[in-house]
Amino acid sequence: MNFFENWVELDLNPVMSFSNAGKLIYSNAEAQFLLNRVSSKELYDIAIKYAPATYGFQTSYINLTIKNYIFYSITVGYENEDELHVKFYKSTMVKKENKLSTKNGEIANIFTIVDLNISTQKTKKDINFIKNYDPSIPEFKMMVPDLLKIVGKIYESFVNSTIITTSIKLKIGEYIKIDGKKYSLITIEIISDGELNYSETIENNSSNTSSFILSTESQKATIDLPLILN
Repeated sequence: MNFFENWVELDLNPVMSFSNAGKLIYSNAEAQFLLNRVSSKELYDIAIKYAPATYGFQTSYINLTIKNYIFYSITVGYENEDELHVKFYKSTMVKKENKLSTKNGEIANIFTIVDLNISTQKTKKDINFIKNYDPSIPEFKMMVPDLLKIVGKIYESFVNSTIITTSIKLKIGEYIKIDGKKYSLITIEIISDGELNYSETIENNSSNTSSFILSTESQKATIDLPLILN
């Protein structure tokens, strides 16, 4: 990459390009974190809303909250009818996220880790735990203590739940770039019929958020991990 390509890639604000059909054709490193929480279609629709009426670029000052992101401005532009470019500017109020790392961790079985937490919860709560696992997922590198802690804290944070469904699967067609290399993503999706009593407690109970990407909704929590095989 040349200087300006590196400049965009390392920008701390999400930068994306879309085709005229709304297909994502480029995302910098920061945008990939956002795309693990929000669909590209949703971001494309926002870009269209703030796009200039004619060729060129337009910056709008906004107060936009998406998941745990807060954006104060957006720049949208196009020089032809084939591509649309957008940059979201993060507010300084947003909690700084650590970048994922491949340097730490150990090869482990993700199903064993989640099952251990489920077994522990069954001794505490009368909940029907449903499991949907993709058995083709191999063992891979992860921070075992951090993953054990955050999965346990999520289970504990669901209140008035009678059913909790846990799915572990490969995210088809999605990847994250770490130190210039692309890695597929394994996702742990935990959905309950009760509300997630979410607070900063969940994230604060993870001592090393550089080992996964966490996102939460009212009845759902998702943990994405890079599939690092060695």
